[in-house]
Amino acid sequence: MARKTLWNSISEFQISEWILKNLGFTAFLAALGIVYIANAHQAERNVRQVQELQREVRELRWFYRSLESENMFNSLRSEVVDKVRGDGLQLHRGTPKKILVSENSEY
Repeated sequence: MARKTLWNSISEFQISEWILKNLGFTAFLAALGIVYIANAHQAERNVRQVQELQREVRELRWFYRSLESENMFNSLRSEVVDKVRGDGLQLHRGTPKKILVSENSEY
């Protein structure tokens, strides 16, 4: 049994020596793993941000279309006539009148 523990201690010494020899490479692999994980988190954050912006654009598009529809409805001739009727204005149904200004006038 003493031989088995001696073998284990020799083996452990060789393994620790191998780790010490390759410590730079092990640190490089650890750093590479950290960069890989950080890149994955950044990509997920970007995807969430893009989805949020798409939702916001969709909502703004709906808002724009509702305003456009309301504006088109309010600019109908019948709607304009109804809104200005209270101010004493009315729709002129005759032919347009031409206003002439002479050159001698002060205006």
